Amino acid sequence: MDIIEKARSFEQRKWTKLTTNDRIVASREAKSLILGLNELYKQNQDAAIMELMKRLTALKQKLEKRLKGRPEI
Repeated sequence: MDIIEKARSFEQRKWTKLTTNDRIVASREAKSLILGLNELYKQNQDAAIMELMKRLTALKQKLEKRLKGRPEI
């Protein structure tokens, strides 16, 4: 259950005033955590793991949205 603890600590981090490099590293870490949780979910089918994956996915999407920047019209 070590990956669940890592995911929860990742979720509780401070998400303000990150540099671009910090955002890239955090996005990659979120992806690896989500994939690890997915493997665990395949074995257990636990709803709590699915909810944790959903929250991490939302954080990852926010980070990536900020990295991509504002679309030009």
